[in-house]
Amino acid sequence: MKGLSGALLRYRIMAWVTGILLAVMSVIFLPLKYVFSMTGEGILATVYAVGWQAHGWLYILYVATALDISFRMRYSVVRTVAVALAGTIPFASFFADHLVARSVHARMEQQGTPSPG
Repeated sequence: MKGLSGALLRYRIMAWVTGILLAVMSVIFLPLKYVFSMTGEGILATVYAVGWQAHGWLYILYVATALDISFRMRYSVVRTVAVALAGTIPFASFFADHLVARSVHARMEQQGTPSPG
């Protein structure tokens, strides 16, 4: 499966970047917004707005890499949608990353291709 290890690496990077940003925004900045009533002024409000915008743009890249790996692995529609939606639920992309990596490594071993990592 030529290119599968590269697609997996791209997916894993985006899963972690998207997952970390979503976790930080959801666990730290979302509660801060309501505790300190950030209403559009100040550094916290700016970081909050920029953080969510960054997550939105990075999520688009995450979906592109998720679709790439899903098509290469010939996942079902349900599994493809589940992998893509994992970037919208805090910490879910880490679990999706683990499951996708495990299935890619299993496929590569089955076909006799050396598995990265």
